[in-house]
Amino acid sequence: MTFQALQLLFETSRQSRYNKNLYLSYERKILAKLPKIAYLTLWFPKPSETFIFREVLNLWTIGLPLKVFTLYGDIEKGLSPEMLSIPKEKVEHFGVSILKRLPRDINFWIKKQPDVTRKLFKTVPIRKWKSIEFGAENVFGFLAGFTLASEFMKEPYDHIHAAWAMGPATAAWVSSELTGIPFSFTGRAGDIYPPDGALQEKIGAAKFVISDNMTNVPYLESLVPDAKGKIFGIYNGIPLEKMSEAPVSMTPPFRLLGLGRFDRIKAFHILLRSCKILQDKGVDFRLTLAGDGPKKMQLKYLTKRLGLTARVNFPGFVPYNFVSDLFCSADVFVMSSAVHRSGDRDGLPTVILEALAHRLPVVSTDVCGIPEVIHNETTGLLVPQNDPEALARAISEMVTNRDAALNMARNGRDLVLREFSQEINHRRIFELFLKQINGNQS
Repeated sequence: MTFQALQLLFETSRQSRYNKNLYLSYERKILAKLPKIAYLTLWFPKPSETFIFREVLNLWTIGLPLKVFTLYGDIEKGLSPEMLSIPKEKVEHFGVSILKRLPRDINFWIKKQPDVTRKLFKTVPIRKWKSIEFGAENVFGFLAGFTLASEFMKEPYDHIHAAWAMGPATAAWVSSELTGIPFSFTGRAGDIYPPDGALQEKIGAAKFVISDNMTNVPYLESLVPDAKGKIFGIYNGIPLEKMSEAPVSMTPPFRLLGLGRFDRIKAFHILLRSCKILQDKGVDFRLTLAGDGPKKMQLKYLTKRLGLTARVNFPGFVPYNFVSDLFCSADVFVMSSAVHRSGDRDGLPTVILEALAHRLPVVSTDVCGIPEVIHNETTGLLVPQNDPEALARAISEMVTNRDAALNMARNGRDLVLREFSQEINHRRIFELFLKQINGNQS
């Protein structure tokens, strides 16, 4: 069935809702023709990856036959009740247990596809990866590709999609080469900046590539000029209906909020240095810096060294079902993202979208896709990265002019409501799958 025929079926089914039997008949025809997709990621669900969780959840809700395969094990801590309710049969976790299967799976493919297997071992694992950590992830993804390919022989799939451009995309690429099942992947932020040692080849081999911001599209096209036309920008979707408006009282002490993983690309040390400047200028504020990660102890030490201990609160990791309370208790949300010297960077942080959806004023930096949402002095204040002075000035401007801050926040909320609806954007991903996978089928 062609993509156009499926579109016609969907349209007819919508028009026939008044006739329950006819509607159900069309729905059965549609579901019978939907492609079966293997969705690869590192972890699922992961508390900090709500954008992936939402995407999968809504693709399931639409009716796409999709099963999640995680290269790593499962996560038990920090999951929201909604994440804990995911049916076990819809997710298969690999992790270190895969190592027991690898000799058997590799041997199977050596016998079944000797030339392809030999070529993969010669060309994929040994290359210049961008770090030891990411090299290990890609090599593990390479090995996992053999086991995944074996799984796809037992339970046939029409398409393989990886949620990240590194390890998961490497696994998708390898399993695609072995089985002949086409694959695609999503490139987001640190998984494509700087490009890993195989990104160009993965783009070339993929059926299509998705970017969750528009800034990445020309960047990815520049890596593989022949890929123009198969790289699609589709924003993440967020559950806008659940987000109430923050009161934003803007009365001293002003309540600042930083939220995210404590890693190098969030540059929370710049936020802390800007807070030192605000304190020296007599601005009365309190900062809640919520999250966890490898930079936690460094950030706490810097807080103490800058004399900010009385002003900065570290509540730790906050589960997603309590994040809305943080937004509603703040006056300004600050995201101090910066490009690391390695090239690693944020893409378009979901927390910025969620802050604006709560009508919370936002101050952020000019990194990657952030300016697509924070239009300076229209939907928020945008400052140069790695500039604590500029960040402090922007925060001061926000807290001393509530009317202007709220006007920007309202504009930002309108933009998010318009561009980041999960119903619209996840439907776009669903339709992209249909068009790319079924478009050439009869």
